[in-house]
Amino acid sequence: MPKYVDPDARRRLVVDALFRVVVRDGLQRTSLRAVADEAQLNIGSLRHYFASQQDLMRFAMQSMLDRVGSRLLEHVERIGDLGSRPRSEQFELSAGLLAELLPLDENRRAEVAVFLDFNAAARTNPAFGDLSRKAAEGTRTLMRRVLTRLDAAGALRPGLDLDLETERLAALLDGLGLSAVLHPEILSARACFDVLLTHLGGLSLPVGTPDAEH
Repeated sequence: MPKYVDPDARRRLVVDALFRVVVRDGLQRTSLRAVADEAQLNIGSLRHYFASQQDLMRFAMQSMLDRVGSRLLEHVERIGDLGSRPRSEQFELSAGLLAELLPLDENRRAEVAVFLDFNAAARTNPAFGDLSRKAAEGTRTLMRRVLTRLDAAGALRPGLDLDLETERLAALLDGLGLSAVLHPEILSARACFDVLLTHLGGLSLPVGTPDAEH
């Protein structure tokens, strides 16, 4: 009797192997053969699920977006309402949420490395353009919501342009992610988080202002 193979489990196995190959060798040098070898599968088995390298790349990118999205939702639920928390904790929790997008551990480092390579490929490959745009829009939506929640909790200075601050925050996270992947010996995980937290704290009322610590 033929052995049953769970197709979803097999796809996850392949995607995990793809991530390892991309982190190690880069997207441009990643082939179906290399991924099959990494997953310890024959290439025929791989082609049963993915007809081409492009299909595999799109599935991997979508899987990564789904995985990060689920993790962010769980994080939001853990945080709950910010309004009843001290100001410093509001910023600490918000930075922790946004740090899910930074390469602060091995798993997130792999995600950011794949994300960077994928977006570089999307610049010249229209087949990847929709997913690249979806990721960019999704991260900005998240950042805008984080800033909106801080503002609603009274944590931000009055009169801030939240659309502009969203773009500033997006630029900061993009820069931190790229630098930490390329030069982890220069920009550590701790430094990444501290820079992010300092930026968010800088949007608050100045120290000594009435209600600044409430």
